[in-house]
Amino acid sequence: MTGAPAIEVENLRKVYGSKAAVDGLSLTVPCGSFFGFLGPNGAGKSTTIRMLTGLIPPTSGSIKLLGLPMPEQELEIKKRIGLVPDESLLFDRLTGAEFLEFVGRMYGLARPVARERAGELLELFELAGQRRKLIAEYSKGMRKRVAMAASLIHRPQLFLMDEPFEGVDAVGARLMKDILLDQVRQGATIFLTSHVLEVVERLCDRVAIIHEGRIVREGTMQELRAGSETLEDVFVRVVGAEREFQKLEWL
Repeated sequence: MTGAPAIEVENLRKVYGSKAAVDGLSLTVPCGSFFGFLGPNGAGKSTTIRMLTGLIPPTSGSIKLLGLPMPEQELEIKKRIGLVPDESLLFDRLTGAEFLEFVGRMYGLARPVARERAGELLELFELAGQRRKLIAEYSKGMRKRVAMAASLIHRPQLFLMDEPFEGVDAVGARLMKDILLDQVRQGATIFLTSHVLEVVERLCDRVAIIHEGRIVREGTMQELRAGSETLEDVFVRVVGAEREFQKLEWL
């Protein structure tokens, strides 16, 4: 649908037993934006991403991705999105090259195209020297790189990324950030969760903060910060985590 937001969520709820992990969340992410989705541990970030990707059904509410309703057009949506989950769900008994080619084939790429793109992505992510190594032997940072490479292979319009920089060294993180910024320049949309607020502050043009399953603050980076505040200052203030440091006598 032309002009539709990349993500449009209304009154989304996910209840486990008597507790709402996500409680009436409404959110609009414009196409072409680099959107940061922040919150403390247990706030509902990963649950939200799992509902957006169709991994778990919402208790109530509606989801549209790229103008298409979820789950009614789930298969078409999945063709157009790239996912980097919090847990790198990779096939440990495949090499990096085999895994990327497999993912490309799953997205409908012809075998020669999938193989060529797999090789190019391994070069881009500086993993070409590890192409024949089993993923089981990859470090955590290398696993994150290959997971991001897999999310790119079918040239998606929307990326959903849950802590993509966790466990990645500074060199790898810089490389991954440059690649993501280039995707946004080309018109893609990125929806990112991260605990590294400095990264979000540098990359994202819009941010929403979720706390106890609800959005407590949303806007551009300029709108969120008051005066000389950092994003960390805003985050701590709006989730009510400000408290005086109590020093232990013995420490």
